[in-house]
Amino acid sequence: MRFDPSQMKSLCILRLSAIGDVCHAVSMVQAIQRQYPQLPITWVIGKVEYQLLKHLPGVEFVIFDKSLGWKSYGDLKRKLGGRKFDVLLHMQVAARATIASLMIKAKVRIGFDRQRAKEGQWLVTNARVKPLTTPHVLEGFMGFAEKIGVTDLTPTWNIPIPEADRAFAQTNIADGEKALVICAAASKAERNWLPERYAAVADYAVTKGFKVYLCGGPAQLEKDLAANIIKHSQSELTNLVGQTSLVQLLAVLQRAAVVLAPDTGPAHMAVTQGTPVIGLYAHSNPGRTGPYLYRDYVASVYQQVMAEQHPSQDIPWGKRAKGSDLMSRISVDTVCQLFDRLVAEQLS
Repeated sequence: MRFDPSQMKSLCILRLSAIGDVCHAVSMVQAIQRQYPQLPITWVIGKVEYQLLKHLPGVEFVIFDKSLGWKSYGDLKRKLGGRKFDVLLHMQVAARATIASLMIKAKVRIGFDRQRAKEGQWLVTNARVKPLTTPHVLEGFMGFAEKIGVTDLTPTWNIPIPEADRAFAQTNIADGEKALVICAAASKAERNWLPERYAAVADYAVTKGFKVYLCGGPAQLEKDLAANIIKHSQSELTNLVGQTSLVQLLAVLQRAAVVLAPDTGPAHMAVTQGTPVIGLYAHSNPGRTGPYLYRDYVASVYQQVMAEQHPSQDIPWGKRAKGSDLMSRISVDTVCQLFDRLVAEQLS
């Protein structure tokens, strides 16, 4: 479908989850806002993700509550109240998002190119972004901004942090303190590094003058992992796991000097704050999902694993590696060397 983006009077964005992905999407939204500062933007977003972005300027949020099950779609339709948008950016490849998009009325419905428009997305859109063969997720999202005429695709982030949340972070990480924040847990246990290796890196950082904090959500898996790291460490670590809201965690990550994390939301939250990240990758391609500004500091065994699991094959860009013990192939020495290089290049 051909259309003139300069004539847009309303824009709806559909990106429900997850934390890392909505962090990437923020940079796209704010690129659109630079190009079209008067354009009203409505973002249909997940309930948890909204808690991180609820202070974002110039965006109306409509919460999609997946906990309602099938009723969530009717709830979304009711919240939108029959409004019709000039353009919908359908930015999530998932059956849930495909169905949710049917609740959103829009003249122009932009989805991914045919190769990436899985889970029936291509059935509910009438325009597509241009194909990309090896994009980072953020670059894939920027294709939507480009499709509606945005010319400056430089990623920047402005996620406001209220003063009370900044004060919370400051009570934990003092001004001038060198803090290593370890966000150890991913959404799936197999993507977590070994607790004794996190502890070894924490101990190493302490010898370099850093204070170490453990951060994460309230899930029992995250609490147990933090307890195991503390048990194996020879140093005094500050445990904030389960004690922060998402915005408080964002404030803590802003004050950190370095963040260490696997492929998980807080790694990408840190990127939005300009905090260097050491990423730990075995299951997913860091070229696609690595911490965008700091992919040079990723400890990855992904390529080796995929070469073993799929010899003599062209490996799809987004394909995940399989195995419950892949993260054990990342050594402490590798991470400590990355830590030293990052400190020398980013903090000196």
